[in-house]
Amino acid sequence: MTRIAPLGRVLAVAAAASLALTACGGGADTAGTKATDSAAPATSAAAGKGDGTLNLGTLLPQTGSLAYLGPPEFAGVDLAVKEINDAGGVLGKQVSVSHTDSGDTTTQIASQSVDSLLAKKVDAIIGAASSSVSLSVIDKITGAGVVHFSPANTSIELTTYKDNGLFWRTAPPDILQGRVLGDLAVADGDDTVAILALQDSYGTGLADSTEKAVIAGGGEVVEKIIYDPKAADFSADVAKVKAKNPKGIVLIGFAETNKVVQELVKQGLTADKHHWYMVDGNLSNTNFLKFPKNTLKGVKGTLPGAAAPDTFQKKLLEINPKLEDFSYAPESYDAANLIALAAEAAKSDAGTDIATKLGEVSKGGEKCNDFKTCVDLLKAGKDIDYDGISGPVEFNDAGDPATATIGIYQYGADNKYPAKAIDYRTGNIDG
Repeated sequence: MTRIAPLGRVLAVAAAASLALTACGGGADTAGTKATDSAAPATSAAAGKGDGTLNLGTLLPQTGSLAYLGPPEFAGVDLAVKEINDAGGVLGKQVSVSHTDSGDTTTQIASQSVDSLLAKKVDAIIGAASSSVSLSVIDKITGAGVVHFSPANTSIELTTYKDNGLFWRTAPPDILQGRVLGDLAVADGDDTVAILALQDSYGTGLADSTEKAVIAGGGEVVEKIIYDPKAADFSADVAKVKAKNPKGIVLIGFAETNKVVQELVKQGLTADKHHWYMVDGNLSNTNFLKFPKNTLKGVKGTLPGAAAPDTFQKKLLEINPKLEDFSYAPESYDAANLIALAAEAAKSDAGTDIATKLGEVSKGGEKCNDFKTCVDLLKAGKDIDYDGISGPVEFNDAGDPATATIGIYQYGADNKYPAKAIDYRTGNIDG
């Protein structure tokens, strides 16, 4: 595992140092967001009052453009709940969990799912996978005094969103993923880069962060296109890229990337002539398997999160034997554990009370790695520092992980995902 270097390196240094990077610098000004916003919820927190039983809800994709992320995320939550209940539950009672579908931004599924979860008086909702979906329901969730905890949201917009101190995430904001993506392209010798990104908070935020990293590394973004993901075709957008003849092409999107790739190939911008880079939103597109062999050979992509340990994967397979991808399972597992531990520390299952303890149980105390060990320390009157499967998960003042890891993956000739992990880079969000 390498650590991410500060921005501002010249191209030659970036290329030479790509596998020996040090702690990162830069990031958004997020200090104090939780402390300022957590004084009171926007509306009456009646739905967030504790009843002595921790009730979790999930808002994760069963349908839509990110449906492939649903199975590992559901499995991560279910594994955590099983282990929590095997250890005696929270506040002496078994934890319940209600699963719902988040869909995507083309439907109203997420809003309907949140309504159903709030009617069940859940204390915390884990999800969504899509940042734009979360932004569409965050006011409804946090306004009810319920913790909104995403294992996969990476939009920078959520860092400073007025969430009443109730939005948290185990996935890092795209300041970090963009930094890694831009550094990667420059280190590969791509001093001219084009970016094709979908138009939403995730796409534009990640595109901006990537552009900054490319420029700071000595490269040039020769074309940056923010497109409508519902467009019938992308021939005009790709033609603009072709006119600039970039060495590297960054593709930031979801399922529509399938059409973008087809157009790139059609116009001769193939991956053997230009370096392609993808991201967590489009790494696992099953349509890629239908492409001719070698279409994606050598293509690299970034995905937030450290490698899921083999022992953890085996446990997940006991929950869901059909799992093939483990993306965001560690983050989902850690989200459920952190919520449970915060409830124990607060001696309350109320969402507003849980939120006041999430930062506390993530840092500064005696280190522990599983719910049983951590809860035993809490019951003994000790302060704890939960280090999870996804990483140390030490929250900053904005409710983001202060330090996180980005995996770098590379496709083979079969176009198949999961692709081969070739590196993991760890860096600070704020520092």
